Amino acid sequence: MTQPAYDVVAIGNAIVDILSPATDTFVADNGMTKGAMALVFSPEDADALYAKMGPGQEVSGGSAANTIAGMAALGGKCAFIGQVADDQLGTVFAHDIRAAGIRFDTAARAGSPTTGRCMIFVTPDGQRTMNTFLGASHYLPADALDRDLITNAKYLYLEGYLWDPEEPRAAMREAIDVARGAGRKVAFTLSAEFVIDRHRDAFHELIDAGLIDVLFANEAEIVSLTQAADTEAAIAAVKNKVPLLVVTMSEEGACAITGDQRVHVPAAPVDKVVDTTGAGDLFAAGFLHGQAQGWDLERSLRLGAICAAEVISHFGARPLADLKALAADA
Repeated sequence: MTQPAYDVVAIGNAIVDILSPATDTFVADNGMTKGAMALVFSPEDADALYAKMGPGQEVSGGSAANTIAGMAALGGKCAFIGQVADDQLGTVFAHDIRAAGIRFDTAARAGSPTTGRCMIFVTPDGQRTMNTFLGASHYLPADALDRDLITNAKYLYLEGYLWDPEEPRAAMREAIDVARGAGRKVAFTLSAEFVIDRHRDAFHELIDAGLIDVLFANEAEIVSLTQAADTEAAIAAVKNKVPLLVVTMSEEGACAITGDQRVHVPAAPVDKVVDTTGAGDLFAAGFLHGQAQGWDLERSLRLGAICAAEVISHFGARPLADLKALAADA
């Protein structure tokens, strides 16, 4: 087998986060629940809310894209597959991800809907109220896959968020077949409880069929997947079905289980938790980077914890500090 040129190729939502200051009154008057995330389903509603925003800061986002950005910042060789529209925000997303040193070749989609966006209203107390319009990201077709790219990466990384719509779900299923046919590993993150509620049976099918090599989950997600009584019972129900199970536990750290081996590391210290958005994404970045470099589980977990601590110390789901320098402590 030839040595792959890339550490990870990821498939995920291509979204631009738009952050704007807002008052509590604005949030309430527009029917939002402060501090929560809501989906915006129609392009018209998304455009109307966007028009109400004050001056904003645009930062590319999306769960798997955040993970890949973290890995690239650590020095990993990465690529991303995701759908944007042929519009201004699509140009922003493409520029940002390429500027991070990540290969991104997916052609922009003509016509509507627009590029996915997450409109984030930040109140004076630092609370973030998010309104996500998934837009073009949910129209990723299977023919957008670069099969040679997938076969040329150590890991294929998939986000559960993108499992909902039919087109990208079919694309991810095909990507799994391509990766496994080439002898590469498949990593999958469960993403969120509401995703699991909608696709629990399908996720179990992937796991039971032996198609997932690395499964990422937090405590709530692994319990939701198994519908077990608690985290330990949930881990026991899954650990023998995947070669590597990684479970994050917020301030309690994280653990990795493979066969009879279980390794736990504490959470990395952080002076002040400012914004937990992206914590799981960046943890996955650190852990996968370590694994791609051939590190053992403990060192990979430590790097994941360090990356998660960095991203929760500031606003935004992309790293701001020099992750390569932080990795020296792993």
